[in-house]
Amino acid sequence: MPALVLLGAQWGDEGKGKATDLLGGSVDYVVRYQGGNNAGHTVVVGDQKYALHLLPSGILTPECTPVIGNGVVIDPSVLFSELNGLNERGVDTSKLLISGNAHIITPYNVTVDKVTERFLGKRKIGTTGRGIGPTYADKINRVGIRVQDLYDESILTQKVEAALDGKNQLLTKVFNRRAIEAEQVVEELLTYADRLKPYVADTVLLLNKALDDNKVVLFEGGQGTLLDIDHGTYPFVTSSNPTAGGACTGSGVGPTKISRVIGILKAYTTRVGAGPFPTELFDADGDALRRIGGERGVTTGRDRRCGWFDAVIARYATRVNGLTDFFLTKLDVLTGWEEIPVCVAYEIDGKRVEELPYSQTDFHHAKPVYETLPGWSEDITKAKSFSDLPKNAQAYVKALEDMSGAPISAIGVGPGRDETIEINSFI
Repeated sequence: MPALVLLGAQWGDEGKGKATDLLGGSVDYVVRYQGGNNAGHTVVVGDQKYALHLLPSGILTPECTPVIGNGVVIDPSVLFSELNGLNERGVDTSKLLISGNAHIITPYNVTVDKVTERFLGKRKIGTTGRGIGPTYADKINRVGIRVQDLYDESILTQKVEAALDGKNQLLTKVFNRRAIEAEQVVEELLTYADRLKPYVADTVLLLNKALDDNKVVLFEGGQGTLLDIDHGTYPFVTSSNPTAGGACTGSGVGPTKISRVIGILKAYTTRVGAGPFPTELFDADGDALRRIGGERGVTTGRDRRCGWFDAVIARYATRVNGLTDFFLTKLDVLTGWEEIPVCVAYEIDGKRVEELPYSQTDFHHAKPVYETLPGWSEDITKAKSFSDLPKNAQAYVKALEDMSGAPISAIGVGPGRDETIEINSFI
């Protein structure tokens, strides 16, 4: 049976939660493999809307087991707040599994994140301030705190003290902040140990055995391809690998076990935070996309920057992820435009460029080259098949598919769980 990777093909916020939730009833495990509570998914089930930040979207599907993999960084207070909120709404969260190798976001990671971003001023990255970057930095510097460390107080204390040796120097001498006491941090972290313990498992072993037993495993990325630490618009990126390769390192499942890689594309383009965005709109069209699409970050609460569809980015996502399929979301938001521009290439220093430039400077100066497609005015939210869509909407989807380099196998025509057209089955 297949192992599927589902990831964002733009700058995040493409609607991955809807896609994961759609597949949730057909899969046995849904795995978050990177990121932390800097990601956010909105899932609509019936008349209920759920905002998820750290938990896999599959937590809303009783039939599947949600897993937080070793590549995720976890803020325990956020985790339990999210679990409590779901439990109060009648959602069973008891099947959740958490890798003992996942790293913990400590209070000092959050503090360092916030003071560093403020210190950067105009050069700030646009971080969410939730400690994600500093936690991944600790992981790479080998001073990170893992979930399993909560069950050995001696090791936990040694690691916290080692991490704070350098951080307190930074906080007191550079940022003029008060030093953080290691004892207080250890005491706070230990308060989470007992409640976390029932969820902690050897998820690498579990997932590999599940695949050997012909179970279906879905790997769910947070953020998007252009926010990847290696392949995104660096330095305006996240601190992990949302691309397909991250699914392997963030879960412990080898690449030969992955059968399909599904990229989620919004029918236009958005991003949150700083950094280049060639098709960004500063006019009434941008305002309309933001208003109609409800473009406000699930986690940050920030308005998203909006622009027309960028086929150059879509082609890039196909290439670096090895995409086999696209799930096109929010097509309904474009209803009402007489004409819809699509970016098919860039102009850089007077030259037409059809692939994403590797140079940050070139990308920063890229100007979109548009082709205009006819729009439609008919309501498409009730469409159940591709043929139900207006002819111009069908043509728009086909044009995006041709430009992007992989088949569009599903289309979101509304926010609801059932407002999706499935063209090709993912399983």
